[in-house]
Amino acid sequence: MFMSAGQWIQQVTLGWLLYDMTGSSVLLGALNGLRSLPFLVSSPVAGVAADRMDRRKLILGSQAILLVTAFGMGALVVSGLVQVWHLFVFTLLTGLPWAFTTTVRQTLVPTVVPKQDLMNAVALSSTGFNLTKVLGPALAGLLIAWFGAGGNFFVQAGAYAGVLAMIFLMRVPPMSDQARQSSVAANLKEGLGYIWSNPVVRGLIAITMIPNVLAMPVYQSLMPVFQKDVLGLGPEALGLLLAAPGLGAVLSTLLLATIAHHVHRKGLVLLGGLLLQGVCVVLFSQAPSLHLALLALVGVGSSQLLFSANTNTLLQLTVPDALRGRVMSIYLLDNGLSPAGAMVAGVLTHFLGAPTSVALMGGVMITLALLVAWRSPRIREIET
Repeated sequence: MFMSAGQWIQQVTLGWLLYDMTGSSVLLGALNGLRSLPFLVSSPVAGVAADRMDRRKLILGSQAILLVTAFGMGALVVSGLVQVWHLFVFTLLTGLPWAFTTTVRQTLVPTVVPKQDLMNAVALSSTGFNLTKVLGPALAGLLIAWFGAGGNFFVQAGAYAGVLAMIFLMRVPPMSDQARQSSVAANLKEGLGYIWSNPVVRGLIAITMIPNVLAMPVYQSLMPVFQKDVLGLGPEALGLLLAAPGLGAVLSTLLLATIAHHVHRKGLVLLGGLLLQGVCVVLFSQAPSLHLALLALVGVGSSQLLFSANTNTLLQLTVPDALRGRVMSIYLLDNGLSPAGAMVAGVLTHFLGAPTSVALMGGVMITLALLVAWRSPRIREIET
């Protein structure tokens, strides 16, 4: 939770700071897109490392880098020397260790949880993350109003220090040495070959691109535009808008944790979540008030969790332990495609305005969800 809280505080603060400095939706989309770009380069390498190296040491090193960069950025903002290019460099530097941290975390839960309880474990592990989606953005908005943007980076550094302390106490089960018997290139080739030869795994990874490209960068990177220009509200409202999807995800997580053993048609559930998310994104784009916007965003977060938890669970149940790091790293490459969605959203907003742009992206998402449900029976008929 400390890790996720620091990340959400950073995301809100960077977006608010950039838009306050420039007023540019194009730069805002580019900044938020750049956050995910390192996944395209480092995520496959992180997957190989997770299957070959001590996962505890990998997380420790990544968190140490995140702590130092957050503290340095806070000092730069407080000193009054911060410039726009500093925000882009900081985002790029922190994206690399985040790719390693996220990939390694994905490999840990299945190693300590029985397969029959994996859906519960995935749903419950999402609870901590999504609670911080509620608390982190709300806290970030309040901290901006009270202390300015610089204080938020120091809070983020403190959160990462808490993560380091907890990781020192962590005991990670020993892993197979199968991957270390081959070269890094052979490991990567083996992982890609497994994904390509397994149509279910290949389809699940491909379908994850839809919300990551069309939904997440839209309602996250453009939120300062809705807060300031569309709804005419202050920074406190920005925190609420960013927290609302997290609240929806928490509610959905608790529901899934309760009924996980009774959900057998997980393919239909994940497709339903994908379709509902597109509908809620469209509703958010047209919301005339803060209350209706928050309600639509709760629906966005709830449907996103239905989709992602089921997709993650199905992958974890299918992938063998020896290949888990490599396969999950390719799965996480979809996060690296968010720059495309963020850039398109920023450019469309510049020419069409935020409400029209987000409605258009949500409409494309609905169309693709229906197309996948119609043309991909392997995914639609998945049962557990």
